[in-house]
Amino acid sequence: MTIPSNSDATCGLLAAVAPICEPAVRVERQDGIGWIVLNRPGQINAINDDIRRDVPRALAELDADPLIRVIVIRGEGARGFCAGADIKERRGIETSLQVRERMEKARWIEALDRVRKPVIAAIHGFCMGGGLELALACDIRFASPNAVLALPETGLGLIPGGGGTQRLARAVGPGRAMDLLLTNERLTATQALAIGLLSRVSASSESLLAEVADLASRVACKPPVATAFAKRAARAAMELDLKSGLDLELDLFALLATMQDVKEAAQAFSEKRAPQFTGL
Repeated sequence: MTIPSNSDATCGLLAAVAPICEPAVRVERQDGIGWIVLNRPGQINAINDDIRRDVPRALAELDADPLIRVIVIRGEGARGFCAGADIKERRGIETSLQVRERMEKARWIEALDRVRKPVIAAIHGFCMGGGLELALACDIRFASPNAVLALPETGLGLIPGGGGTQRLARAVGPGRAMDLLLTNERLTATQALAIGLLSRVSASSESLLAEVADLASRVACKPPVATAFAKRAARAAMELDLKSGLDLELDLFALLATMQDVKEAAQAFSEKRAPQFTGL
């Protein structure tokens, strides 16, 4: 299933004389995993207004689908996950207020903060600027050995505007984040893994998607409500004081303790069989 683009009408008119236009974002479903594919390979999946609009739509669609347990975001094409904002996307002359208002209306990466299900970023090749900000908003970052990651904005006279200054510090600590923000240094996958920017690196570039699918499948087979609550509690730890976080953890634990999936897990263990979790 694909997310429609506002350019669909134009594509229809041109279909008789030109190849059918591909959507900027494609949605795929397989074995309980929902795949969101950034689909502008000729531009290294650079972020345009179609992506800003359709990624949140795809996230909401998959989060609401009871058959989907895990969401993966990946980029199409050999060159990279996402090269950042599309600098060819022309804007008229704007005041600072107009820029602020336009970006306030978008805030598209923050759609990930509303997703209850686990989200994995499958990163290959270039992951720059807004592409890294997108990955930072995911729960797990799984990269291929050829990944290159950076926030180059200050070299362009800007700063990250999609959460990079906030999420990077939470991921790697304020000292390393400041270093990367000010120097624009490009990190290899090995370097990014060492500082905690990445969760995992695949054995090879060719095996990335298979390894990501395997990880997603292992998460998908767990009780879905327990998974959602674990994500909620862990994310809250970055914002709440310790006492409030511990209170939330106990509240969520108590809610889970009475669920049928807990009984199913114990019964399956005693019967030496695979559990069948329903989310109840």
